[in-house]
Amino acid sequence: MSETAVNETEAVEGVTEALNAGAVERLAIGEPEWVRERREDAWSVYQATPIPTTRLEEWRYTDLKKVLDLGGLHLSTAETAPDDPAAWPARLRDTMEQDRDAAGHIVLIDGHVVHTDIDPGLAAQGVVLDSLHDALERHPEAVKSHLGRVVPAEDGKFEALNMALWADGIFVHVPSNVRLEMPIRVTRWISEPGAAYFSRVLIVADPHSQVSFVDEIVSDDFNVQTFTSSVVELVAGDGAVVQYVSVQRTGGGTFVHSAQRTLAERDARIDTLNVGLGGSVHRVDLNAKLLGPGANSEMLGLYFGDGDQHFDFNTSQDHTEPNTGSDLLYKGALDGDSRAVFRGIIRVFPGAQRTDAYQTNRNLLLSPGARADSLPNLEIEADDVKCSHGATIGELDAEAKFYLMSRGLDRVQAERLVVLGFLGEVLSKLPLGGVVEKVTGAIEEKLAQHG
Repeated sequence: MSETAVNETEAVEGVTEALNAGAVERLAIGEPEWVRERREDAWSVYQATPIPTTRLEEWRYTDLKKVLDLGGLHLSTAETAPDDPAAWPARLRDTMEQDRDAAGHIVLIDGHVVHTDIDPGLAAQGVVLDSLHDALERHPEAVKSHLGRVVPAEDGKFEALNMALWADGIFVHVPSNVRLEMPIRVTRWISEPGAAYFSRVLIVADPHSQVSFVDEIVSDDFNVQTFTSSVVELVAGDGAVVQYVSVQRTGGGTFVHSAQRTLAERDARIDTLNVGLGGSVHRVDLNAKLLGPGANSEMLGLYFGDGDQHFDFNTSQDHTEPNTGSDLLYKGALDGDSRAVFRGIIRVFPGAQRTDAYQTNRNLLLSPGARADSLPNLEIEADDVKCSHGATIGELDAEAKFYLMSRGLDRVQAERLVVLGFLGEVLSKLPLGGVVEKVTGAIEEKLAQHG
């Protein structure tokens, strides 16, 4: 066995000492037998799957041996917080107070759902917003049909670990023809240094329904590495509309991993927005599957890095049927010694004629130490399609900055407007109430530190 292989084996064995099969058994207590079986199967997949290395194309620019110490992590030991805002951390309360009206709310503290509410009128129409654990008992068939099927353990090392060790999560079910006019808002808080958090989101939108979902995670800085893993499974039936927004504003010291998959059936639309602002390392694996004629997906991403932050976005757009469309736009600004990696692929399967798919990644470098790597790709097996991809990496527009300064703005103000204008294109495409203001405010805070 090579020295590299030995080191990788040691890394895998290290994590099993803290996050192990015993944890799987403890988490499965009181759960249905099918959940236990899926956890155990996922643990077997996790053990059999090598930890990703830079020899894999999908991980070429993120060396896990350097940025993640799985062996140093432990499952959170925090007790469930009370359903009392007065007992919640001040920053969590401040984050929630910035949100506008909502169809419902969920609050998770240290991996546990501590609060859930939903508009009574929507509940009367059959809309379900629940803790995933509670949904196992209250809505077993709906959960069983999709949980771990949309994002199976076989998708990867982290996907398997999440399926084996998820502690809680969120289940949303919107019945046919029910439309939520306001978004569901989720706020997460993590506080335990050195802990590993595993959660799942399952959203099922029945035919011709509509739902928007905003999921925000926040924390203070950590002095030791802290890991958060989320798996997001989105299912849109015929003609349904789903909007999913993730806002990541964790503190330094966090490694954030999110595996997301969207399934859009005939004439359905699923739009996603991933916002990366915090954390030390942020990795997103996003796969959109267009499964029926007329299905469509808009995939948006926005990130702002400073210090030594590292962002890695791995996306794929799978067109399996004719007459489907997808449009991806990821834009980021990088300051200090931060780094961003974008890797995307459009796949057009045989017979998926009249596919209309686009992919764009644009990066703005604000300092000499910042770096961006962009790798868009096409894989087309049909001959009647419209597909294109593009990427740009550039510095601040000197002419635009000069123009603004000639109108009386100082350098800092001019740079702020240029950056906000550059990133604002993404936010304008999915203008959910409160999200634009919150993200813009966080970017302005970072820009205030830009020299």
